[in-house]
Amino acid sequence: MNSPAPPAHAGVLIVGGGLVGASLAIALDAAGIAATLVEAAAPRIDAQPSYDERNLALARATVNGLTAIGVWPHAAAQATPIRHIHVSRAGEFGSTRIDAAKHGVDALGWTLPARELGAALLRRLDACTRLTRFAPARLESLEALADGWRARIHTAEGERVVEAALVVGADGTESFVRGQLGIGAERHDYEQTLFVATVTPERGHAGRAWERFSDQGPVALLPLAERRCGLVLTVPAEEADEVAALDDAGFVALAQQRFGWRLGRLSRPGKRHPYAIHRVAAQRLAGPRAVLVGNAAQTVHPIGAQGFNLGLRDALTLAELVAVAEDPGATELLERYAARRAPDREGTMTMSHSLVRLACLEQPMLAPLRSLALLAHDRLSPLQRKLARHGMGFRGEPPRAVLERLP
Repeated sequence: MNSPAPPAHAGVLIVGGGLVGASLAIALDAAGIAATLVEAAAPRIDAQPSYDERNLALARATVNGLTAIGVWPHAAAQATPIRHIHVSRAGEFGSTRIDAAKHGVDALGWTLPARELGAALLRRLDACTRLTRFAPARLESLEALADGWRARIHTAEGERVVEAALVVGADGTESFVRGQLGIGAERHDYEQTLFVATVTPERGHAGRAWERFSDQGPVALLPLAERRCGLVLTVPAEEADEVAALDDAGFVALAQQRFGWRLGRLSRPGKRHPYAIHRVAAQRLAGPRAVLVGNAAQTVHPIGAQGFNLGLRDALTLAELVAVAEDPGATELLERYAARRAPDREGTMTMSHSLVRLACLEQPMLAPLRSLALLAHDRLSPLQRKLARHGMGFRGEPPRAVLERLP
């Protein structure tokens, strides 16, 4: 009778190979740190649910970070620069405009389809030399040890046992790792559904991104290649089925009514994809020899497109700290990680939540104040600089990888 295989040893075990988990694995490999990645989906573009049809607005800091870990060269050709941002509210007079040239940069960020970023991550993962990958695989359990965790992983070849000094939960909003650690989460249902699609405007977008608020929720247009735009349309949850049932003409008419005519007539809608919108915030980021990153740590409203941008800064900060540590699961390291991420995390979550609650609130008495706030950020240089820098992903104490091209 064969004896069971002894446990494999990993310095860092990453659970979840979506956009953030894969980025962390690559960053650790680039820093010379051995890690093991467990991913539920097969390592193919069509199998990974986070490599979908969303069009991601990548902040400048994000592109800096992806460049530093060798991912961006695989994606740059499919990206479209965002040179201007225009923010307004339907029926009110205020607006804020942010121009890249005014802030001394060539672009505030770039738009990239999630599937293209996913393809770039997979290509970069294939070049990793210190990374062990289990995919498709499922984490079955975590058992605490004196100096780490014992993880039981179900794979197509049978059960594998891995012992790790640090476990990273990068497994999304309904994080299994978060539950295993006994970390609670605060939840808020925005009672909104997000539809993403592509459209072609009558007039060229000229590298401009638009965010427009209304009582029904925000709508955004993001610049894409070949004069296309990525449409992000938020509707009340009770109207989601009705919107999903619209034919293309009806859907475009709704988008046109919500966005307006600044780019002329919208046409040629692509396939629609709905997403229910929730806010989920872990009550703490770390436990004994374990830490949360990305959506496992915080899932934010997609307004302002901060989700992946925030998660990548989680991953790069953690990789930076682990790279110079003797023990990747040391309590001091995890406390340092949580402290460094707090200003960025809390500031971004507060910003996105407040925008939804205030900018989309049906309250006529707020209209003059909202317009004055937008005008102040448009006209007052200190407010504009702060808004631009936060929008580009430079907030708190960011990881060094994103500062290499800091304007």
